[in-house]
Amino acid sequence: MTLIPKHRRKVRIGLVAGGLGTYWPQFPHLLPQLQESARYVSERFQEMDAEVTDVGFISDAQEGAVAAEKLRQADCDLIVLFLTTYLTSSMVLPIAQRANTPVLVIDLQPTEKMDHATFDTGAWLAYCGQCPVPEVGNLFRRAGIEFRSVTGWLRQESAWRRIAQWTTAARIRAALRTARHGLMGHLYPGMLDVSTDLTLLPTTFGSHVEVLEFDDLRERVLAVTDGEVADRMELARTIFTLDESVNDDDFAWGAQVSVGLDRLADDFDLDSLAYYHRGLNGEQHERLGAGMILGASLLTARGIPATGEYELRTTVAQLATQVAGAGGSFCEIQALNFEDDVVEMGHDGPAHLAVSAKQPLLRGLGVYHGKRGWGVSVEFDVRPGPVTLLGLGQDRDGSLSFIAAEGTVVDGPLLAIGNTTSRVDFGRDPGEWVDDWSASGVGHHWSLSLDHRAADYKAAASLLGIDFRQV
Repeated sequence: MTLIPKHRRKVRIGLVAGGLGTYWPQFPHLLPQLQESARYVSERFQEMDAEVTDVGFISDAQEGAVAAEKLRQADCDLIVLFLTTYLTSSMVLPIAQRANTPVLVIDLQPTEKMDHATFDTGAWLAYCGQCPVPEVGNLFRRAGIEFRSVTGWLRQESAWRRIAQWTTAARIRAALRTARHGLMGHLYPGMLDVSTDLTLLPTTFGSHVEVLEFDDLRERVLAVTDGEVADRMELARTIFTLDESVNDDDFAWGAQVSVGLDRLADDFDLDSLAYYHRGLNGEQHERLGAGMILGASLLTARGIPATGEYELRTTVAQLATQVAGAGGSFCEIQALNFEDDVVEMGHDGPAHLAVSAKQPLLRGLGVYHGKRGWGVSVEFDVRPGPVTLLGLGQDRDGSLSFIAAEGTVVDGPLLAIGNTTSRVDFGRDPGEWVDDWSASGVGHHWSLSLDHRAADYKAAASLLGIDFRQV
């Protein structure tokens, strides 16, 4: 038995290239050269694991309007305008207006530079795709359309890395605007920063919030067979090291709840799950909540972030970092080390196995701090190297924002208490960093993701139409 990743549709990229048709009869060799460049650009996007709608080459405003209608019907996550030479801004405005989709302008001249000794006017025109970029930028500003651009040359890999960054951002936008977020149980009492207006996600991103009951999980867990429990325990043994503190009955219960969680996620087609139940005196829902850590960690490993403490906004951030290919584990501040200048952070409960430095551990706990119940918990150390924190903040006016910070996980002593743990060096006094991070409006949970990805998350915020802040 293996973990089956969550299947999501490919990111949809709309592509249109263009130039001023007046040039074609004047310089017969120009259009074929530009069309060849457009084919190369289309092939590069095809290689990005994207569903590309290439509407071809436009030469005037009428053709721009036709392309706009095709792209509107394609329901793209990002539209890319390839300015191959000079064109008038009237040719591209309908595309940006009618498709109701974020637009990226790219202008990639054929090579690094012109050969001034041999170039005539026709050869030069293939290099002046930059000429209309300020014109388009001015028009977009006047039209209230956000302007984004990448300028470079056709086979310049640094330019393509910047373009790929926007494709990653579009992938995040695609996931969030089609996501189904499960919300089960109730708010952890007193965590006012965690409280989220459920209307915000549909109105901001287009996603859906499915309000679930612990009863929905209970009935699915009760239907799990002994054979399914044994299979899930065997799977867990291949993924985790079992500490001697693990109680067999608690392990079996966690496995049973895990199978039930998979069914819940499948039945409601969930892309994320946030949950919490306080419970009392070992009643059945308390036992369900206490038994979820194993299954929630396995769901998260499959690409379905499952997070405790009813943290809906953090599961959204985790989904964003997940589809960006950077993992994303539920995280908060644990302590500061002023000798080593590091912030120790992690969290109890569900974790993302992709960020683990080694085979994670299942540890038996007789008490979950701050929560009722007992059982098995996941413990691992985050792999050393660059990381990026991403939180989803909410401001006084209700608007959402991406809030990020880049740091480096470094080696050193870590707690062994059934938590994910890490020591993050932000290159500054840890107390000052905490002050600035707390002032950003991030809340006390976030997603810890691999590599330095703040630029990706900034681009995603741009496509999503929300603010971005970096500490």
